[in-house]
Amino acid sequence: MKHTITLLVLSMLAAVPATAQEHPEQVSADRAKNHFARPIELAADDVRLFPEAPEGYRTARADIAHGRLEMFEYDSTVTGKRRKANVYLPAGYSAEKKYPVLYLLHGIGGDPYEWTGYVKADVILDNLIADGKTVPMIVVMPNGRAIPDDRAEGNPFEPAKAAGFAKFEGDLLNCLIPAIEAKYSVLTDREHRAIAGLSMGGGQTFNFGLGHLDTFAWVGAFSAAPNTKPPAELLPDPAAATKQLKLLYISCGNKDGLINFSQGVHRYAKEHGVPHLWNVDDHGHDGDTWGSNLYHFSQRLFR
Repeated sequence: MKHTITLLVLSMLAAVPATAQEHPEQVSADRAKNHFARPIELAADDVRLFPEAPEGYRTARADIAHGRLEMFEYDSTVTGKRRKANVYLPAGYSAEKKYPVLYLLHGIGGDPYEWTGYVKADVILDNLIADGKTVPMIVVMPNGRAIPDDRAEGNPFEPAKAAGFAKFEGDLLNCLIPAIEAKYSVLTDREHRAIAGLSMGGGQTFNFGLGHLDTFAWVGAFSAAPNTKPPAELLPDPAAATKQLKLLYISCGNKDGLINFSQGVHRYAKEHGVPHLWNVDDHGHDGDTWGSNLYHFSQRLFR
């Protein structure tokens, strides 16, 4: 599967451009392999907080109401182009009601369809909402590369493409969020706005979410990648973050060579008294861990 190959082999060095003048693709590929091949060292608290999601949790059910997916377009001042995001509207969506919003970010080789096509996020949410376990919410799945040509094609480590992942911060905050709030019936305060992501999107989640706690009160990073900023940079004022965060959820698999990035944020938060959830499951860098953690994370949102 395309996503598996891209995420497992190429993953995540968007924020770490090649320094060599020749063969940058090979340099980046080697870096990616080195990150995944690094020794996994588990501490005593690097354990499961939640059980594996139950059997059938992301199997579509015929006996329940289903949400719908639609493509949303917005103007981006960052790219100078009209951009697209995949939007999930919960079953029974009505303009007469206001909904909280989760911004859900993909991995380095993904696109706005990765969460629904690979992880089945819409099915997970349909089932949880039908069972009364999750608050009905709108989920926005954007394209995390803010460049004019944002297709998930070619070498993602090229400097111009890599820069797009960092530039998405401005696109998200200044273009996408205002456009979503103008189009859909949403609650617009920080307490009803969440951000989460997988792999490269997990790193973006740490960077953008913790960097803008005036915008997001709920932050969930799954298998965060090397684009994650140093913990002291993410949480420069632990006391302030503690007051602002409704939830900081961090997860990774114990077979994932990138676990040290999530471990670093967890250990720093623990040392500085920032409340958070730390879930280490038995997976690698794959859709099983992302689906299971979305299952647990979404049930704790907007409560």
